Amino acid sequence: MKYLTIALMTALTGGVLASCSHKIEYPQAPSDPSVVDNYFGIEVADPYRPLENDTAAETLQWVEAENAVTNAYLDKIPYRAKLRQRLTDLTNYKKTGLLSKGKDGRYYYFENDGLQNQSVLYRKDSINGAPEVFIDPNKLSDDGTVALTGVYESNNGKYTAYTISRSGSDWTEIYVMDTESKELLQDHIEWAKFTDAAWQGDGFYYSAYPRPEAGKEFSNANENHQVYYHKIGTPQSEDILVYEDPKHPLHFHSAYVPESEDYLFIIGAGEGMGQSYMVRDLKQPGSEWVVIEPTQDYNLNLMDVVDGKFYFLSTADAPKGRLMVADARRPQRANWKELVAEQEGVLSGVNMAKGHMLLTYEKDASNHIYDYDLTGRQLREVALPTFGSTYISSDAKDDEVFYSFTSFTYPASQYSYDLATGESRQIGATEVPGINFDDYVTEQVFYPSTDGTMVPMFLTYKKGLERNGKNPVYLYGYGGFNISLTPGFSAYRMLWLENGGIYAQTNLRGGSEYGDAWHEAGTKQQKMNVFNDFISAAEYLVGQNYTSPEYIAIEGGSNGGLLVGACVNLRPDLFKVAIPRVGVMDMMRYHLFTIGWNWASDYGTSADSPEMAKYLLSYSPLHTIRNDGTPYPAILVTTADHDDRVVPAHSFKYAAALQAADTGDAP
Repeated sequence: MKYLTIALMTALTGGVLASCSHKIEYPQAPSDPSVVDNYFGIEVADPYRPLENDTAAETLQWVEAENAVTNAYLDKIPYRAKLRQRLTDLTNYKKTGLLSKGKDGRYYYFENDGLQNQSVLYRKDSINGAPEVFIDPNKLSDDGTVALTGVYESNNGKYTAYTISRSGSDWTEIYVMDTESKELLQDHIEWAKFTDAAWQGDGFYYSAYPRPEAGKEFSNANENHQVYYHKIGTPQSEDILVYEDPKHPLHFHSAYVPESEDYLFIIGAGEGMGQSYMVRDLKQPGSEWVVIEPTQDYNLNLMDVVDGKFYFLSTADAPKGRLMVADARRPQRANWKELVAEQEGVLSGVNMAKGHMLLTYEKDASNHIYDYDLTGRQLREVALPTFGSTYISSDAKDDEVFYSFTSFTYPASQYSYDLATGESRQIGATEVPGINFDDYVTEQVFYPSTDGTMVPMFLTYKKGLERNGKNPVYLYGYGGFNISLTPGFSAYRMLWLENGGIYAQTNLRGGSEYGDAWHEAGTKQQKMNVFNDFISAAEYLVGQNYTSPEYIAIEGGSNGGLLVGACVNLRPDLFKVAIPRVGVMDMMRYHLFTIGWNWASDYGTSADSPEMAKYLLSYSPLHTIRNDGTPYPAILVTTADHDDRVVPAHSFKYAAALQAADTGDAP
């Protein structure tokens, strides 16, 4: 069934967006031509430095003018209303999340009736019981800009803390409610960040930064991450400072307390590519901290604490991960014992269940679940429908296990898993009206990058597709920070697919798809591997006659926005449309804003060395825009004024520089 005319595909791949009868007149951006920085003798002009002040009147006026130009242009698309209506129809279906069993014995899950801004948290007394609303985040604000970011039940089930974010900011507020009555208590924590609520008794640990300077809440660098303990019924001003490390102001610190409440763990991060760990015995008042792992050289994740044993997922001496166990009395890494050795796949998660361990491995960017006993003996593999992504909900003291599964044409469905028999039973299937998923196919291909490295890529499209070089392709990638792109469903994406488009998702170096080595191969002075992998993906699709440069749109967000910006400058001839979302576009100054310094383990910084500064300058999207008349693809730049992770200055300066350059007539 074809819901829109073929003109839609022309538009989405640049036919409308890239063809103008005249060159657009862009707003004049605030600038200061005198701004020049010196990096180890390399002088770099930064004329759009005034745009870094995102609250200045001149910046706000420029943004308003930019949006006016954009909206006036997009409003000319004659079938834009049809696009909106079809997207509305595609997303208007019930979306049910994974069941989890609360400390109060009830079952909790998120559900969206179709078009709600945010999913509602429900609970019920039994799996088949009648649900009641527990938290409705849509009622936290009138305009839907307050998001529920986490829910944390106390171990006795008496209280529930929840975290919220306003307008997409990383700043976190914590509220507390009575679990039984759902009554909101007076407790309210502000200026927390990168935190959950780790319960101990009638209180919880959380992480926060000092209150920021007024007017610079979303741009100033954050330093001195501290851990506090809050007791229910007391004001935040009385919270107890539990841990800080002023000698390392750029480290993150988070707290973890197991259900037994015997230990307090402090996890450190932000300097290396992994985590440090220390622990304090809560059974012994005044006990000293014991350092488990002092460095941040390895990925180290505490999976659970069971009967005085600490279960760690570790990449130390095992780049793809292995499961280690430590005795609480001698928890240092030197004393650990291997429980499950490193495998061919990447160990990405461990969930404890009663007498069992469910290990999730990633093989060629797809999840696999294996059932082990507590001695480390594999019992079986859990059968999954196809390659995809899974999420598991379980508890070390309970034999009830739930998991969800999703893939590109497989909306998230929920299953219960029987530990005794190894059988899975579907308990919730997602139906999307008006779509026959049997009409589509997903294949995984492997293509050579510039240096010969074979890179995996998923291609999803309608069955019967002809390789005629004219199929529209939507190419998506990320390639950084040890983050893996596994298959998942998007209703929005179905609009593209049902009109004959190909969705291509490539697993670039810099991610975690093949362990630490794959990640490190896309970091610092190997970052060019990531861009070459992405460019090679497009070249492969052209070479295999799936498509041609006239039909390729590329998209990515954050680090993926950097990817898109860099690749457009490297190969503007290879793409028709580029969509960099909230991209890291100024590689010379990224580390000076909010939490940007934390990305140095992947990027390096311009202050590190002359070699690093020169390397960053060689691909920084802001600094490598061509200005020689080379035709560029149509480019849509998006950002947000409350994004205090990748601050809007990146996109502001990039857009201003792009519009000022001679890049042809595409908008």
